[in-house]
Amino acid sequence: MGEAKDTGQISLYNARTGKVELVPRVVKTSAEWKKILTPEQYRVTRQRGTEQPGSSSCSVPSQEGIYECVGCGTDLFAAKVKYISGTGWPSFWQPVSELNIKVFTDASLGRQRVEVICARCGAHLGHVFDDGPPPTGKRYCINAVALKFRTGK
Repeated sequence: MGEAKDTGQISLYNARTGKVELVPRVVKTSAEWKKILTPEQYRVTRQRGTEQPGSSSCSVPSQEGIYECVGCGTDLFAAKVKYISGTGWPSFWQPVSELNIKVFTDASLGRQRVEVICARCGAHLGHVFDDGPPPTGKRYCINAVALKFRTGK
């Protein structure tokens, strides 16, 4: 059995349609990212930075919506799974789909954590921890500058 050829496409869940779709990966140079992201968004998403806790709004929205990747618009987290964790960062107990994120072991800062990135463009989003609420017990601790909120489903 041969290896599958990388077509430059990825399967992602679209929260608007409720379907898995094949979409192109988003690959840009540093200069291209710097043209579309603010300096803080670039530092966090492209250089694996972390925003200061409490520096962005962590309130739970009153309307239905989806948090998307600031770099490529991939659907990441539904507003209905957001909660106030008291950490100073937006927290969610599950992504819209495991297809839309990737997780990796992160041993920076002298301790082991699990990094969360956007599956489509590779943007650093934050980390996931095993101290969240039911039903998953997960806390996706995400940098607010890595997200943009879209109202509606």
